[in-house]
Amino acid sequence: MPMPQAGEQAPGFELSDQSGNAVSLARLRGKHVVLYFYPKDNTPGCTTEACDFQSEHAALQKAGAVVLGVSPDDAKSHLKFAAKFHLAFPLLVDPGHALAEAYGVWGEKSLYGRKFLGITRATFLIGPDGKVQHVWPKVKVTGHVAEVLATLQGGASAEAKPAAKKAPAAKAPAARKAPAVKKAPAAKKAPAAKKKPAGR
Repeated sequence: MPMPQAGEQAPGFELSDQSGNAVSLARLRGKHVVLYFYPKDNTPGCTTEACDFQSEHAALQKAGAVVLGVSPDDAKSHLKFAAKFHLAFPLLVDPGHALAEAYGVWGEKSLYGRKFLGITRATFLIGPDGKVQHVWPKVKVTGHVAEVLATLQGGASAEAKPAAKKAPAAKAPAARKAPAVKKAPAAKKAPAAKKKPAGR
């Protein structure tokens, strides 16, 4: 299945989380949903990503979002992973990788020359209307959660960076103009002083 794109209806689902609770996209209508797919519990990159989502969980909730992690691991694995790192959000059990396939993140991968089937690390921001708002198709863990939060708060990180650069640039011309204004009156006074003797 191709990966759903921004503006398209997000594929619906109902899966159990690590505690056996049913989580349904339909029941989350009216809220933003951060649905992130990761390859495997308790591995370095997945642990860093989960901990980053946990550290920003309060801010993500404040922005109106529900965070859901998904991997093919079973409930027991998810439970141990969540308990070990004090994760406060659901980890959905997708052992048959049906949800991963529906979101186009299940396929052939290559590691050290070995090919195998697995999950491509990807995140989907689903809007309150159930449509995909933003897709991060090949996630690099470092800085990813900050990008998700920035997008939720109304300004994608790509827009925030130029704004930060503009601020110092605006101050620099202001500093240059100030001396120029002081020099201008000084230049006018000098000719005025010379003209008076010439008239007499």
